[in-house]
Amino acid sequence: MQTANLLPLILVIAVIAYGLAYMRSRSVAGPLGGIRNLKALPFYYAARAALWCAIPALIVLSAWAAFEGKVIQSLVVSSLPAELLPQSAGEASLLMSQINNVAAGKLNPDFVPADVVGAADMLGTLKAQSSQFKTVLVVLISVLGAAFAWSRVQPQINARENVERTLRWIFFACAALAVLTTVGIVFSVIFETVRFFGKVPITEFLFGTSWSPQTALRADQVGSDGAFGVIPLFTGTLLISAIALLVAVPTGLLSAVYLSEYASKSARSIIKPLLEMLAGVPTVVYGFFAALTVAPFIRDLAEMIGLEASSQSALAAGLVMGIMIIPFVSSLSDDVINAVPRTLRDGSLALGATQSETMKNVIFPAALPGIMGGILLAASRAIGETMIVVMAAGLAANLTANPLESVTTVTVQIVTLLTGDQEFDSAKTLAAFALGMMLFILTLALNMIALKVVRKYREQYD
Repeated sequence: MQTANLLPLILVIAVIAYGLAYMRSRSVAGPLGGIRNLKALPFYYAARAALWCAIPALIVLSAWAAFEGKVIQSLVVSSLPAELLPQSAGEASLLMSQINNVAAGKLNPDFVPADVVGAADMLGTLKAQSSQFKTVLVVLISVLGAAFAWSRVQPQINARENVERTLRWIFFACAALAVLTTVGIVFSVIFETVRFFGKVPITEFLFGTSWSPQTALRADQVGSDGAFGVIPLFTGTLLISAIALLVAVPTGLLSAVYLSEYASKSARSIIKPLLEMLAGVPTVVYGFFAALTVAPFIRDLAEMIGLEASSQSALAAGLVMGIMIIPFVSSLSDDVINAVPRTLRDGSLALGATQSETMKNVIFPAALPGIMGGILLAASRAIGETMIVVMAAGLAANLTANPLESVTTVTVQIVTLLTGDQEFDSAKTLAAFALGMMLFILTLALNMIALKVVRKYREQYD
């Protein structure tokens, strides 16, 4: 049985264990005093049985799924004769791909060596045996866990403490998984970034003004060095993001103030869903709108007033990106403003302040942390956007502050560097990880600045 099919089976067994343990807890309580004779409510005895049933089985199932493929691959490869054994990781991947294709019927066995066909048969047999053994083991563990928990339903046992202790460990494991995932991502990026700086000097990367990462595939080709100056990319990123925030922050914030303080219920019920619909539009649609409508309009308008504008410009991408992130600012700010206690409003109005003064001096400082969170989310969304930039601003790494010229961003170049068949050890491919590291540092700096601003205004308000 497949892993995806075992999960509902474990759930069914856990539900059955829950019901049986619940009935047993009610029966052992006795007629005199009822559940007051128990040290915990029947719910906790039933929940403990379900946890004993599900958690060990899920642990075994996860471990099996993690190591099953590697163990089977090792057994299959070790069964091959010495002349077919792979000499590198790449050869091993190609060999296993060939064996899997033969086993799945996608490759004619007549076109491969007989030993490979035998390995494919062995692969199918091992997978079938592994699936059967996995099913039996997981079901057996679930049933044994349920039976053990059912037998431990006794009045003197405090099941509530057991359940709460188990839940605390589950919550800790989830939090640790999130933290370890973040740490793993950071260290993997750092490792590849260090490899990149072993090929390209860090000073050239940080202070170079030219970005041309194309390197030669052979040593005898001309132009094999490439240029890895990151300043044009971050200039384009900050330029487009700044334009987007100049559009989104005032529009979103003022619309949130209007919806929360001045709009009638009927107007709010119409305007707020329409604003939130902008967040559901795919970015490729925004890209089409920017490339086919906004960019030509900006070019024609610039020509009318005597300016030279590119057919793909940072202004077009920034304007459309600003429209896209308006809901992030508006919706979050509106929710935060509405969450301010009504007593603050009433107290300010009772002291003679006008509605605008109340908004400026009382509500806005109280809602500032949430508003800054919405603006930060919008800024992160703008910095990480790719599709609109590709379609409206282009791929040219120009070092310019003119919004009418075409530019590119860090995320666009990351996608470009990792697109297609690339040699993973080349400086061109490793540059994507260095760019990702710099982008991570940039967003971290934005978070720190936002926290300082929030802390400053919160202290002023207090």
